[in-house]
Amino acid sequence: MSEAPALDCDVAIVGCGPVGAVAANFLGMAGVRCVVLERETSAHGQSRAFSCDDEALRIYQQIGLVDRLLADMVSPDRVDYTGVAGRHFAEFRLARLDLGSAYSPLHFFHQPTLEATLRAGIGRFPAVSLRLGCEVTGLEVGAEAVTLALREDGARKALTTRYVLGCDGARSALRQMLGVALHGSRCDESWLAISGFAEPGALRVPNTRFVCDPRRPTFVSLCPANEVRIERRILRGETPAALERPESVRAFVAPFVDPDRYRITRAATYRFGKHVAERWQVGRVFLLGDAAHQMPPFMGQGLVSGLRDAANLTWKLTAVLAGTADPALLATYEVERRVHTQAMIDVSARMGLVFLTDAPRLAALRDLALWAIQRIARVRRFIRDFEFKPPPLHTRGFIAGGRRPRGGAQGTYFPQVRGAAGLSDELLGPGFAVVGFEVDPRTVDPDGLLARLAPRFVRVRAGAGAAERGLSEVVDAGDKLAVWFRRHRAAVAIVRPDRHVFAAGPAHAAASLGRALATALRDPARLMRG
Repeated sequence: MSEAPALDCDVAIVGCGPVGAVAANFLGMAGVRCVVLERETSAHGQSRAFSCDDEALRIYQQIGLVDRLLADMVSPDRVDYTGVAGRHFAEFRLARLDLGSAYSPLHFFHQPTLEATLRAGIGRFPAVSLRLGCEVTGLEVGAEAVTLALREDGARKALTTRYVLGCDGARSALRQMLGVALHGSRCDESWLAISGFAEPGALRVPNTRFVCDPRRPTFVSLCPANEVRIERRILRGETPAALERPESVRAFVAPFVDPDRYRITRAATYRFGKHVAERWQVGRVFLLGDAAHQMPPFMGQGLVSGLRDAANLTWKLTAVLAGTADPALLATYEVERRVHTQAMIDVSARMGLVFLTDAPRLAALRDLALWAIQRIARVRRFIRDFEFKPPPLHTRGFIAGGRRPRGGAQGTYFPQVRGAAGLSDELLGPGFAVVGFEVDPRTVDPDGLLARLAPRFVRVRAGAGAAERGLSEVVDAGDKLAVWFRRHRAAVAIVRPDRHVFAAGPAHAAASLGRALATALRDPARLMRG
């Protein structure tokens, strides 16, 4: 019998961009021995990603950093769409919109500031170490461990770990070492991204704006610290080199911001694509974020999709390393995340086709049609409530029965509410939670099968009442949780650490839900065959 390999850590994360840093924070919270390997010696100084949604903020909340991050973000009250000749044809009003996470659905950030906060968060955890200037040059994937070849401080080194998370971006060296191909296509068009800082009053558009005129497809928004981000599609006959000249940039930004009071820090061209890796797991190595998938920017979901990856995979790794789940659980990561990511790629591409057509007649028809159909209440609600955005939903994976029946609660994203006592996720805690609607959720585990999981038990009430020992309570003053439980004809819900629902049902079925979870953790492969 061969000896177990000597391990330097349990998880190595390759890349310390936002996705790698969030994964490290999750693992650090769980006390997992983790090493983060970042090739660069200093943080990236430019904003690449600059927007996120309410789901991203809920993930940041889970790692205890949402308040720090929100302090450096701005959230627009309104997003405007203008078409041919600058005519307004659509708008989103965001100030009071809550899609179920208790946050506004759009926030802008300054990426260097965000990354600095996430990296500072890693420093809270003694089990996590960050090694800058450390490049992965090779790897060997074994049955029980992975050995990484490193170049650090001019010397060659090695690191042996149980698992590896590849968070090293669209050009992922780790993905290439694994021989994993990307499938998809690259967009033929190029865009010019302009970043700079505007003096107060210099901005000439009142709201975040998408200019969908074929003569000048543009996005413009105010970001934190008076940074203004402007992105423009490069039209036929234009060259990136000519557009990047200071005089060209100055002329282009003038309709949106006073160029005399706008200090430009970056003007660079880029192209985007829609790509998905053929595999996201090779043995003990996993790909996350841009290393696994890339998408058009029109829904602002590239970074957020990577954060969802981290939230999904890290709790599963934690459970496997703690011995509370069989390693087959890890195979559900790609099963769950691939479907939702592909749906987000598809809708992002469709948004680009609709809003950025280069045919003037088609654009005029689009403007008229969208203006007209918004007079229909159901269509207006579809647009207002972002119903075109694929919901964070798992149809297959680690959910009761392995597959979600039509309309079923399992696989849905459990809502969060904001009450007098704060945000309800704080009561759910970092692990599994059992939530009962006006019933005692502890009936889910009469036999103590879930004792090793140490789930949180939370009761939802319409009004305040005396809490019992071992039981937290949420006052559902706005009836948002009540609506969810009634919709699914449930009184008890088992919520996973990533806030997706494993199972839900009536009070009399609570014990069977608990047994289903215990069985699924013990044999996830059987669940997937179901």
